[in-house]
Amino acid sequence: MSNIIIGIEGLVGSGKTSICRELLKNIPNSIILHGGNLYRGIVVALMNYKSNIDINNLKNNIKNIDIKKLMDSLNVNLKIENNESVIYVNGNKIEEDELQAQDASLAVSIAGGSADNSHLYIFGRNLINEYKKQFNVIVSGRDLMKIYPDLDYHFFIEASLEERTKRKMKQYGDNAIYEEVQNNIISRDELQEKAGFYKKYPNTIVVDVTKCKSAEESSKKVLKHINLK
Repeated sequence: MSNIIIGIEGLVGSGKTSICRELLKNIPNSIILHGGNLYRGIVVALMNYKSNIDINNLKNNIKNIDIKKLMDSLNVNLKIENNESVIYVNGNKIEEDELQAQDASLAVSIAGGSADNSHLYIFGRNLINEYKKQFNVIVSGRDLMKIYPDLDYHFFIEASLEERTKRKMKQYGDNAIYEEVQNNIISRDELQEKAGFYKKYPNTIVVDVTKCKSAEESSKKVLKHINLK
């Protein structure tokens, strides 16, 4: 049997990354491509190395810019370590805490709907095809059906706003303020919706994880739809 490609999309804060990591434990010979983190790495690198660009003027600076060319010019690279993709900028690994920070997350939502993603999508498709030769590939990100129309499974993860805010509060730590976190989620939801990144297709499997008490429980709701035989 040939290797399979599983796409995981969903609402902001619905637990996509945690679900992917649980799937990794249960799907033999698999890897995770954190597509969203690649985009985050590009935007974080842009904002760190271009001193005149911040979150307030990002949209104007990145509008219609070829994000793949930007990725190459900033020397952003994706590597596989411990069966998961990680991001390097100029040879330095970017830790997940920095990629997942509130400002970075909002910046990515702004950039995703403004930049020209077409060449990055081609890069992503070729990358998936290359890894599929050896592995079952779990892909997390946005616009996955456009990036890879031949996904074997396309999941869209949902959860209530309240539950998503609670999960982000836990992620951001003791200094997080509930109202700020929730407003950040609402803003990102609006940006993602406007950019068309919450689109569902005829083959999309919607999984609501609001009542799930753990990532393991959430992943089981996904896993039951996947045929590993």
